[in-house]
Amino acid sequence: MNLQPNDNPDDLKRVLEAALLAAPEPLTLADLKRMFEPAPANEVLRIALDGLREGWRDRGVELVQVADGWRFQTRPEMQPWISRLKDEKPPRYSRAVLETLAIIAYRQPVTRGDIEDIRGVSVNPNIIKTLEERGWIEAIGHRDVPGRPALFGTTSHFLSDLGMTSLAELPPLEELGDLVVPSETALIPELREHAAVGHFAAVIEVAGASVFSAVVEVAEPTHFGALIETAAAPIETA
Repeated sequence: MNLQPNDNPDDLKRVLEAALLAAPEPLTLADLKRMFEPAPANEVLRIALDGLREGWRDRGVELVQVADGWRFQTRPEMQPWISRLKDEKPPRYSRAVLETLAIIAYRQPVTRGDIEDIRGVSVNPNIIKTLEERGWIEAIGHRDVPGRPALFGTTSHFLSDLGMTSLAELPPLEELGDLVVPSETALIPELREHAAVGHFAAVIEVAGASVFSAVVEVAEPTHFGALIETAAAPIETA
């Protein structure tokens, strides 16, 4: 097969398809451009990728754009069958880990002290370590106060694991079962254990839904109301 990807749009899509199917991680436009000489313009690549995505529309696998780039992934509705191929048990995250992740995701950038103020308990260093090792959070700076504590935020890998391209795609707190009033500080206690539980749990569990061998399994799903409550609480500063 004599491919001419710089001259033939169909050949360009074939090369992109092969690269994305072979790649273990999402590929950015910059990554994809390295395959060609001369490199096509970003707009040309986007058109080709959109066409490739359309071509896979009715298949069990889809092409998606996430924060880290473009990737092929299995569709969520395929998981009941694909999950049977996995022998390993999915990792389980404690309530404390999920609470900490929610606070960082919705209130970033935050320090460890901020997290402790919201949760009302000290933060075990292993919790931060667990989230850092998972690639979901990182230190993005330091607060300009005595001691210069690290400020934590979520990573692009966190967004990619959840199938998102930006933090704007996180469900607004006020939409999680109408749990939070517009000020995002007052809660409706009677809704705490109902609508918000399944909604937010589903958001986190997306991390294992399509591509990843490690499925996020909620250790204590009934605690998601409390998780949302902590995430919505205001950070008090001196």
